[in-house]
Amino acid sequence: MKIKKLLSVLLAGAMTLGLVACGGSDTGSKASTGSTSGESTEVTADGATATELDDKLVIWTLAQDLEQFAERYKEQTGVETEVVVIEPANYPTKVQTALVGGETEPDIIVGEPQMLGDMYDAGFFANLDEMGAKDYEGQIVDYVWEVGKDADGIQRAISYQITPAGIYYRRDIAKTVFGTDDPDEIGKLFKDYPTILETAKTLKAAGYRIFSSDSEINYFSGDSAWVIDGKLNVDEAREKYMDLVVDLYQGDLTAYANQWSTPWYQAMAGSVPILTAEIQNYEDDSVNVWDAESFEEATKDLERTEVFAFGLPAWGVLTMRDNVKETSGLWGVCAGPAYGFGGGTFIGISSNSERKETAWDFVKFCTLNEETADWWIEVSEGDTVSLVSALEKHANDENAVYGGEKLYAFWLEQAKGIDYSKVTQYDKAIDDAWGQAIGAIKTGEKDKATAINDFYDLIQSTYPDMVIER
Repeated sequence: MKIKKLLSVLLAGAMTLGLVACGGSDTGSKASTGSTSGESTEVTADGATATELDDKLVIWTLAQDLEQFAERYKEQTGVETEVVVIEPANYPTKVQTALVGGETEPDIIVGEPQMLGDMYDAGFFANLDEMGAKDYEGQIVDYVWEVGKDADGIQRAISYQITPAGIYYRRDIAKTVFGTDDPDEIGKLFKDYPTILETAKTLKAAGYRIFSSDSEINYFSGDSAWVIDGKLNVDEAREKYMDLVVDLYQGDLTAYANQWSTPWYQAMAGSVPILTAEIQNYEDDSVNVWDAESFEEATKDLERTEVFAFGLPAWGVLTMRDNVKETSGLWGVCAGPAYGFGGGTFIGISSNSERKETAWDFVKFCTLNEETADWWIEVSEGDTVSLVSALEKHANDENAVYGGEKLYAFWLEQAKGIDYSKVTQYDKAIDDAWGQAIGAIKTGEKDKATAINDFYDLIQSTYPDMVIER
């Protein structure tokens, strides 16, 4: 039963991961089994002697980032690195098959936050405290360090990045409509859900749309735990979030461009056609929003608009970097209505690995080495590392895409507000069920009372032992 439950949770988490910036694709590679040890002529990432390292490390990952980390690690230590970037849909099965089958490779495995709890419970990640992880406590942003701990407080994984959420907004539109582009002032326009709705109406009256999609505030919707002491917790903020999404959709206040679709990306660079609600919910399939060429032809005669803002975690800096084109320099980032975060690649050691010392050296190299953090900040052109000393060192770095804004200082401050205790093992399933309820209401399929009641029914059937008060 545990294995079946684990696989379903991992598959759900992995499908989500495939949509974010750190997702990767299946290289088609297959790691060999067994262990090969030998001596290296280089020093470790921490300056240890050569004989302490094995001559090879096998890394299985969802994030293509680790290919670059592995190559740099090889350059500095002489250790051969075999990186297998696995397609998200296949990752859970491959990791489970290898580890349950007793394979000694891979040495390095990864996970995203919603996947980690069950992977810890299954015993997939080695105990990093036994390798000295406690010596580094306080050097990584607090919430990231906490995510890497299992239920017993044992460190199992560490991430090289933080992923607090923010509002990415167009400075030029802000000046035109609101008379200022100051992040603190624009943040006031997103301070809570009712204010966001008013901001959306103001922008529409001026000829703009607040968001591409009605999902942009999703990263800020979980400011309380879904489950507290075994009891479902649907607080007032959850319903206000629901009302906002419904109002944005039914009030024609977005461009009706679903996240990750062609027009969603295009809105980062300039004007986009205003689609219909029917196109967004796929009732009207006359426009293929996933194919850029056919989309352009099908929408050439539609009214166009420019989008004001996107809600994304810190890795959105990379997404925007690759898509803003002519609007580079016209963006800013401000706080949203609550603290939130999304994604993040957490690196750990396979409990079956026979190269644990070398694997631990690699984990430290990726996450706890300031020289590596400096390098990654430069190479990634803006990813936000988790090493506190590096964030403080780069606090005054200005990002040209965002009008010279000092984003590392901003993200570090946002990360301080993240309370990981609000994250539960039930979040993915409950989030999806709540999203289904919102979808049914906004499209008119169900009224609010019926949709919420059906939500309760679904959660009760999924988790029979959970206390639910309607």
